[in-house]
Amino acid sequence: MHSPKIVLGLWPIAGITTIGVTDQDARATLRAAIDAGITTFDTAYSYGYDGESDRLLGEFVRDDRDRFTVMGKVGQRWTEDRKRIVDGSPRQLTSDAEESLRRMGIDAMDTLFLHSPDPNVPLEESAGAMQRLQARGLCKRIGICNATAEQIDQFAGHVATDAIQCPLNLVQRENQSTLIQPAMAAGREVYVFWTLMKGLLAGKITRDHVFPEGDSRPGYAIFQGETRRRIHDAIDRLSELGRQVDQSVAQLSIGWAISQPGVTAALVGARREEQIRELAGARVMPPETLAAVEQIVEA
Repeated sequence: MHSPKIVLGLWPIAGITTIGVTDQDARATLRAAIDAGITTFDTAYSYGYDGESDRLLGEFVRDDRDRFTVMGKVGQRWTEDRKRIVDGSPRQLTSDAEESLRRMGIDAMDTLFLHSPDPNVPLEESAGAMQRLQARGLCKRIGICNATAEQIDQFAGHVATDAIQCPLNLVQRENQSTLIQPAMAAGREVYVFWTLMKGLLAGKITRDHVFPEGDSRPGYAIFQGETRRRIHDAIDRLSELGRQVDQSVAQLSIGWAISQPGVTAALVGARREEQIRELAGARVMPPETLAAVEQIVEA
């Protein structure tokens, strides 16, 4: 039985950092997600150099719009020479939201997020643009991602803010106190990402795994030295626990995240159908499993 706390994030099928992804794989992944009971999808204007994520998602949701929840993001885009830039100017936010909807072939997004604050544009200007998009009926709810607690408060001071997105996983938990608890107190939805820490907490990357050329993951501190060794030790024990409760390491990692107070759902990425079938099987944990996971990670 699929948990409504699982959202398919479409960044991997956009084909930018995921090597070798094809439209055929992407469509199969989307179809498998829907077959597994997933009805909420997270896309963005910048997922793909030319809107690949929006276009692919549109094929699946536009003819059965009431069945699906679409979360979109604006405020990041690619230059002609394929550099990602942040642009929170009202003109660009408006243009990108309109273009995203055209690509998908839908009238409105359920939640539209500011992808990230733009250091060169006052946050109240970005918030005002989002509010005008909502007033035009192009989105039902408004949210913000990749923002500090102060930025969220500032943004919410200018537009009713219904949701946030932030990282959370078994080994990176600081957002629980700084972002998630305040959001819960304010009645906001919280969507967490990096629940598998770019695949490390899925249990499929071995200690001696060699990443392909161009893969950005070895640059993250969590993939290096003693930190990585300790995480692999914990993954070995999670694997043992998983055999006892009939859950994979990835399902336990996501299950821990969606079991945390204040978390509405986890954004999970996949680029192949078998991956999303597995991840869709994550579920909220009973207290004894949650305690066992905590014990492993604290050790």
